Amino acid sequence: MSILVDASTRVVVQGITGAEGTFHARHMLEYGTAVVAGVTPGKGGTRHLDVPVFDTVDEAVKSEGVDASVIFVPPLAAADAVMEAADAGVRLIVCITEGIPALDMVRVKTFLKETSSRLIGPNTPGIISPGRTKLGIMPGSIHKPGPVGVISRSGTLTYEAVHQLTLLGLGQSTAVGIGGGLSKPVIAYVAGLTAPPGRRMGHAGAIMSGGRGTAVRKVELLREAGAFIVESPADIGKIAAAVLSGKA
Repeated sequence: MSILVDASTRVVVQGITGAEGTFHARHMLEYGTAVVAGVTPGKGGTRHLDVPVFDTVDEAVKSEGVDASVIFVPPLAAADAVMEAADAGVRLIVCITEGIPALDMVRVKTFLKETSSRLIGPNTPGIISPGRTKLGIMPGSIHKPGPVGVISRSGTLTYEAVHQLTLLGLGQSTAVGIGGGLSKPVIAYVAGLTAPPGRRMGHAGAIMSGGRGTAVRKVELLREAGAFIVESPADIGKIAAAVLSGKA
């Protein structure tokens, strides 16, 4: 069962005429995603990739019945792009942009509380429902439809987990580049366990202060919450297979 997106999801790409927007919107279209509109201020009334382009998200929503947005705009403009989409009533907003100032995202979080929109990201590879639709930059070819849900804070580790599952014949219902807790079985890998003491390395050290947020502590908390811990990315696929078969 897919979550958040499916074949009927109608997508607007904000920043569609830029280099990144063009490249990834083309691949989304090739995958079968219903990209029905693009937004680039000043280019409304044109077409790009044979998709109608609008000056604002509100115009795109009113004209094309959009219910999801994917954002490919520069960091300093990304927060406004997210809030514009939410203000236009877009239910799902996927912000690919990285490097957005933290204070800008504080404003976004406050703004979104007053809306019904859900934000994935920023700095996310996006979300995919294999065989149905993809909203983002992930390689569609490594995904396969099936029962396993994948949620990860790392783009490349998302691809690694998905690829292993696919090689083992375990398809995915939905893969999300970033997310929160679930009531489903969770398989977790935390990078940085071999880092020298006191040194921040990769995602494991992204939020670390006074012994809190270390890789070891994250593993402890995940175990306490009932997650299945893998010590190497190479074990993700086989542990998932064991969990699904009841042998974990």
